Amino acid sequence: MNDRVKALFEARKRVQQIAIETPLIYSYFFSEEYQANVYLKAENLQRTGAFKIRGAYNKISCLSEEERQRGLIASSAGNHAQGVALAAKECNAKAIIVMPSNTPLIKVEATKHYGATVILHGECYDDAYQKALELKEANGYTFIHPFDDIDIIYGQGSVALEILDQLDDIDIIIIPIGGGGLISGMGMAIKEIKPSIRIIGVEPEGAQTLKKSISKGRIVELEKVNTIAEGVAVKKAGEIPFELVKEYVDEIITVEDVDIMEAFLLISEKEKIIAENAGVLSVAALKKLDIKGKNIVSVISGGNIDVVTISELISRGLVVRGRVFCFAVELSDTPGQLQLIATILAELGANIIKLDHNQFKTIDRFKQVHLEVTCETNGWKHVSLIKNELKKHGYEVQVVY
Repeated sequence: MNDRVKALFEARKRVQQIAIETPLIYSYFFSEEYQANVYLKAENLQRTGAFKIRGAYNKISCLSEEERQRGLIASSAGNHAQGVALAAKECNAKAIIVMPSNTPLIKVEATKHYGATVILHGECYDDAYQKALELKEANGYTFIHPFDDIDIIYGQGSVALEILDQLDDIDIIIIPIGGGGLISGMGMAIKEIKPSIRIIGVEPEGAQTLKKSISKGRIVELEKVNTIAEGVAVKKAGEIPFELVKEYVDEIITVEDVDIMEAFLLISEKEKIIAENAGVLSVAALKKLDIKGKNIVSVISGGNIDVVTISELISRGLVVRGRVFCFAVELSDTPGQLQLIATILAELGANIIKLDHNQFKTIDRFKQVHLEVTCETNGWKHVSLIKNELKKHGYEVQVVY
């Protein structure tokens, strides 16, 4: 057993004092969808709702009493904040967390609930990080980095050690990437113990922090990040994760926000799992890969998401899947036209959700009426049937969404 593997197992032993061993769930839906054996590592069910408690507790456990008593400070988009807050509470230390001002309220309140002081600052993780460093220098706090720290990374590697215990035959493990702490810890654990397993990282299209760094052979700081997955909206990866990812990760792919929305809808509806946007990156990646006939583990990294965001994501996901269809047509202003549209939709099994019958939206409001219809549909084939049938009746269909 080399030093890295030894450190990983020691970290796991510490982590077991506070973290639960999360289940590895076989997904019948995704397995059938992609003709593979797909398993979901449900870190959304972890204490604090994400994997971050593992690294935070391992790091804080390794600090001296003097370092802990100086007070701990961290920057986080949410999940690391809760991990540090709970770990600090368990270790009788004071924690101050700097979070971006757009952090979901559920994450802010949960962090406060664990006893930490929260400061909101900046538009993204990197702004909060700079503020946390300023406070560290001014007050002598001990800084707990969310990903660029080897003790944090060893703690996150415990996720991989659990997976290896839970499943013998694995071809690919798919892991979300933010700053790189999770994938570097898991990648190290997997490749040192079972190197035949392929490690694939996933980043949002609008936050390709490590993908661009690896391609250029140096750490690249993004000018901006633009993704609905705020938990991985990091402009600059850590130096330690960068080196470990180069050594242990086979491939990094990207997914778009629409892929994330679709993955959120599917994992909620089909698997009854609530995960945050960053947490479903590994599920969104499934359709981007050739995984037929393989044993796949997708890591669901977290589930801290507020109800308002859930509602919005479900609505958008339904549109992406062709489950909600909105279109507009121009009708002649004569009796029976609205009823004809309703009849066509009813005969095709589309359920009307909303109608906007407005004669002021047309050029000639005395002869024509603008009708906008939102209906519930059964997917894109169903949407095509509706559009074709309307065209057969002489209507020019304008797709709204």
